[in-house]
Amino acid sequence: MAASEAVVEGASHDDSFPTRARVADAILRGGPSTAARLADELDLTPAAIRRHLDHLVSEGVLEAREQRVQGQRGRGRPAKVFALTDTGRGQFAHAYDTIAVDALEFLRDTVGEDAVKQFAARRLDPLRDRLAERLEEAEPAQRAAALAEALSAEGFAASTSQIPTGTQMCQHHCPVAHVAEQFPQLCEAEAEMFAGLLGTHVQRLATIAHGDGVCTTHLPDPTPQSTHAQTSQTQSPHAEKVTS
Repeated sequence: MAASEAVVEGASHDDSFPTRARVADAILRGGPSTAARLADELDLTPAAIRRHLDHLVSEGVLEAREQRVQGQRGRGRPAKVFALTDTGRGQFAHAYDTIAVDALEFLRDTVGEDAVKQFAARRLDPLRDRLAERLEEAEPAQRAAALAEALSAEGFAASTSQIPTGTQMCQHHCPVAHVAEQFPQLCEAEAEMFAGLLGTHVQRLATIAHGDGVCTTHLPDPTPQSTHAQTSQTQSPHAEKVTS
C-alpha cells in the first residue's frame, strides 16, 4: 500500500479533503483524465482514487465522460475520463462573473457591440505585454511552447502537443469562462492576441466557455513571413487593437 493511500485510509472525513483538492487540481492542470492516470500521478490505489472521484462527482465538482479515441477504436468500451464541471472550475476562478456580465451588458446596450470588442482587446494589453516579453528570446520553432509556458505562469495551465500541421495548444483553465459564455468577444480577442504574438493565423478548435473540457487552439508551424509579421505586431500591439 502506498504511503499516501495509508494516510487516506486512516483519515477522518475532514482529512480527506486535501486529497480531493489534489485530484481536482490534477485535472485542472492535466485536463480530463482517467482514474488510472490520476491514481498513478497521485500515488493512490485504484480503490482510493475511485472513492475520491465518486465523491467529487456526487458533489458536482467532476463529471464522467466517455474518452475520445483518435483513429481506430480498439475492442471493448473506452475508458471514462473525469473532467471539471463549472462548479469545479469555480473553486479555482477568481473572476466576479455576475458583475462582469452586468457591466458588459450595460456597455453593449448603451454604446454598442464594437465597444465590447474594444474592451475585450484592451483588457488583454497587460497580459500581451508580459507574454511578448517572455517570447522575445524564443526561437521561431519554440515560440508555441514558450507561449504555453508563459500562459501557465499566468495561471492558464497550458500545454502543447505536436500534430502534422503544427502545434495544438490546450488551456485547462479559464478564469472568465462564465462571462465568455455570454460574450465570446473575450475568446476572440484572446485568439487575436495569440495570432499577434506568434505572427500567424491561429484557429480556435474548442473553448471551455462553449462547454468543452479545455480551450484548444491550433498554432500553425512558423514561416519566415509569419516571423516578420510577429515582430511588427509585437512592436505595435495597439495596431491590432484598433482593428479588433
